[in-house]
Amino acid sequence: MTKRPEVAILMGSDSDLEVMKDAAKVLKENGTVYEMKILSAHRSPDDVAKFVKAARGKGFKVIIAGAGGAAHLAGVIASHTTLPVIGVPMETKELKGLDSLLSTVQMPSGVPVATMSIGRSGAKNAGILALQILSLNDARLEKRLNGFKRELVENIRRKNRNI
Repeated sequence: MTKRPEVAILMGSDSDLEVMKDAAKVLKENGTVYEMKILSAHRSPDDVAKFVKAARGKGFKVIIAGAGGAAHLAGVIASHTTLPVIGVPMETKELKGLDSLLSTVQMPSGVPVATMSIGRSGAKNAGILALQILSLNDARLEKRLNGFKRELVENIRRKNRNI
C-alpha cells in the first residue's frame, strides 16, 4: 500500500522548482511522502483555494509554499487552512529576494506563516521544520531528527579538532 502524502510543496512558478527540490530532498531522505505542485496566487488563485481547502481531507499535515517577488502564495494558502504553512521566499533578480521575504513574513494577525530564509537554505529548513512538526506524532521521525541534530554537533566538533 502506498503511503499518502503528508506534506504539500507548492510553488508559484516553475522557476521556483530547482530551489523547492531541496525541501523535497529533505523529506524524501527521511521517508516522508510529499506532493509537489505549481499553483500561483496571482495566475491560478481558484486552483490554490481548491487544493488548500481539500488538503486536510486528503491527509496533508503541513504545507510548504515557495514564491518570489510579490510572494503572496503562503499567505493566500494560510487564509484557506488551519494546517501549518511554511513560506520560502525566492531570490529575485531585482531585489535579491528581499521583496519575497517581506511579502512572506508580513502577514496580518490571524494568518500565520512560518517564514524561512531566502532561497535554498530556506527550502531545506522548510523541509526540516515540516519534519519537526510531523515528529510530534511520529517517534521514528523524532529519532531520525535527533540523530541529525547530533550530527550537526559532531561536524562542528570535528572541525574544531582540525584547527
